[in-house]
Amino acid sequence: MAALRLFKILNRDQRNTFIACFLGWALDALDFFLVTFVLVPLGHDFGRSIPKMAFAITLTLMMRPVGALIFGWLGDRFGRRVPLMVDIIFYSVMELLTAFAPNFTVFLILRALFGIGMGGEWGLGASLAMESLPTEARGLFSGILQQGYAVGYLLAALVYWIVFPHFGWRGLFVVGAIPALLVIYIRARVPESPVWLRDRNRQQVKLKMSVLFKQHGVLFIYAALLMTAFNYMSHGTQDLYATYLQKQRGFNADQTLQIAIIYAFGMICGGSVVGQLSQNWGRRRVIILAAICGMLLIPLWIFAPNTALLIVGGFLIQFMVQGAWGVVPVHLNELSPPAFRGTFPGLVYQLGNFAAAYAAQQQARLAEHFRQANGEPNYALTMALVSAAVFVAIIVLAAMGREEHGKEF
Repeated sequence: MAALRLFKILNRDQRNTFIACFLGWALDALDFFLVTFVLVPLGHDFGRSIPKMAFAITLTLMMRPVGALIFGWLGDRFGRRVPLMVDIIFYSVMELLTAFAPNFTVFLILRALFGIGMGGEWGLGASLAMESLPTEARGLFSGILQQGYAVGYLLAALVYWIVFPHFGWRGLFVVGAIPALLVIYIRARVPESPVWLRDRNRQQVKLKMSVLFKQHGVLFIYAALLMTAFNYMSHGTQDLYATYLQKQRGFNADQTLQIAIIYAFGMICGGSVVGQLSQNWGRRRVIILAAICGMLLIPLWIFAPNTALLIVGGFLIQFMVQGAWGVVPVHLNELSPPAFRGTFPGLVYQLGNFAAAYAAQQQARLAEHFRQANGEPNYALTMALVSAAVFVAIIVLAAMGREEHGKEF
């Protein structure tokens, strides 16, 4: 009921802005996840092994801070709306060109460029949404906005299921250019951030990164460390989970996909619920609560004795993981120095993502060390240990941080 009430208090411009920002992030995630579904056929066509093809995913993640810096600075200098449209067109074109990549080298270059566009979208969309929404609605819509990532995964699974059998992997990337059409909607329906419009002529701080680091360096480092822990939390509970289900639990590809879809719904529910709770309980408090609950759920999530409990554990732990993530857009925007709200949230988020880009490879190597009795890699023990350590790190970092809950922009 509270969610319905908050949605009703939004005016037309606020609703259009939020819908555009949500779709921008969801479609961005759709384009990213398409690669993860077709590593095998890509490797076959380009004559590369799966680990070498997987480097394309890592490269995309590594380039995201570059996009956050470039498009974030443009967002602070020229407003959120136009750079957001440019960014969406850019990553959509890179996705389309990927469909026509003639060789592995060109494919990698295009995925790197796509990573720049992907890195720019989140910061611009989050700042535009948070600056346009009423203060009392930020918590709920922050949670919903962040779960555009999970929605993008579900859309990617659907596109793969419908398109790949008929048109192959190249057809997937043609469909991935659809986000460019979102620019038409933004151009027609979405206004500029009222906060940026109000402050652009009164801004006394020069928009230079040196100013950001000199005046807000400690906050910047803290936020980047927090986002590193957050990204390890999501990568640590998601990247090798499908491998674990197939290698240690014996599920086939279809069963693994079905379980993944169920826990993706857990992500969406968690982000929305915990995001709303943060509006009343505070941002750091609900992050700590979600991390504690996530840590307690590890045995059910990874060591459940039967399939039913395993599915329940997967749903619940992703509810907590993405519940904590649902607070991130509003928390980072409230912590951000006003002059750098286009740059700061996206850059610290993507730097954390960069630091965690090798999480899957690190876990895979650790699993080789913690072997089962039959000599196979022990993914379950590895994921349990890594996740527990990351949950503790998030609890400590969140407890050390600053609370700006309800800060007026």
